[in-house]
Amino acid sequence: MTELIWQKSSFSEGAGANCVYVAAHPTGRIHLQESDAPATTLTTTPTAFAALIRTLTSSDRTSRP
Repeated sequence: MTELIWQKSSFSEGAGANCVYVAAHPTGRIHLQESDAPATTLTTTPTAFAALIRTLTSSDRTSRP
C-alpha cells in the first residue's frame, strides 16, 4: 500500500483547525482532508480537482450558492 504524502494548503490558517490537506496518489487520484475531520478523505480526479480550484479562485463568484 502506498503511503500518501500530505501537503497543507497555502491558504490554510496556521497549524490548528481550518486546514485543508492534499495528496496525490501514484495512480493519479487526488486525496483531500480537512483538519476537523482527518478520518474522512475525499478522492477525486485531477480534472475535477482543477475545476474545483478554478471555481474557488475565480474572480466571478456570482454563481456561488
